[in-house]
Amino acid sequence: MPSLTREQKISLYEKLVATNPKAVRKGDTIPYTSLNGHMYSYLTKEDVLALKLPSEAREEFLKKYKTTLVTSYGIVQKEYVAVPDSLLQKTKELQHYFDISFEYTSSLKPKPAKKAAKKK
Repeated sequence: MPSLTREQKISLYEKLVATNPKAVRKGDTIPYTSLNGHMYSYLTKEDVLALKLPSEAREEFLKKYKTTLVTSYGIVQKEYVAVPDSLLQKTKELQHYFDISFEYTSSLKPKPAKKAAKKK
C-alpha cells in the first residue's frame, strides 16, 4: 500500500476530529486538538498521528495495533501512542480511541492560562 502524503494525513485527521462535535482542530504547521490547556492529539513533524490515552487504553492500543509510544525531539512521550497509517484511514475504528482521548483529557485538571505580558 503506498504511503499517505502529508495532505492526505491532515485530511484524514480533520475527518477524525469532525467526529466529535466538541473537538476543535488547531494549529497551522502542527495540527492538534487540546482541551483545558492539555493537548490530546496532534500530527507530529514526521506526519505521525499522536493520540493521548489513559494507561489501560494505551496498553490495549499498543498491543492491538503493534505500535509504539511517540518520540518527539528524542523524548518518549509516555501518554501518546503512534497511530499507524492503516488505522488513520479507518475513521470509524479510530473514533473510539479519539473519544477515549477526549474523555481522558476532559478529566484532567485544567492548566492555568498563561497571562499575556503587560505593555507599559
